Amino acid sequence: MLKHIIMWVFKDEYEGGTKAENIAKGKALLEGCVNVVSGQHRFELWTAGMPGCTADLMLYSEFEDEAALKAYREHPTHVALMPFMKGAVSGRMCMDYID
Repeated sequence: MLKHIIMWVFKDEYEGGTKAENIAKGKALLEGCVNVVSGQHRFELWTAGMPGCTADLMLYSEFEDEAALKAYREHPTHVALMPFMKGAVSGRMCMDYID
């Protein structure tokens, strides 16, 4: 099983939206990626809920293998959200590992 974890830090403002509004928009866009490809087994989104967090939004997902993750990354629904996410975030961390 391949684990795919991403954490984003959002800018204070982007395209007229506040940080909170853009976090919500990013989360909603990502929610559209649930079960878009076969081999996607888990897809959880979390927003920061405790003081001192260094990220605003986190994705924890599991894929059958690298081919399933590649299919997810190339899926039109995922590709469509990339311009917003790239513009709205100031930092992104990603970790993929096989367990």
